[in-house]
Amino acid sequence: MNTAEIIYERAKNLPEPLAREVLDFVNFITLKREHAETESLMLAQQSSLAGIWDNAEDEVWDHAGNG
Repeated sequence: MNTAEIIYERAKNLPEPLAREVLDFVNFITLKREHAETESLMLAQQSSLAGIWDNAEDEVWDHAGNG
């Protein structure tokens, strides 16, 4: 039996309010993982685009909309 099946077997006998707590926790873990993956992707893109974002030719845009 894999871990997901063990979790299912234990959770299926819980009262509804506790089952909802388990579901909330699973959703939290899922969102946390997705956020970490998105953050990693953003950091990877940031380093590859740094040369494009930081250049003297478009410095005027660095302060656009700030005043």
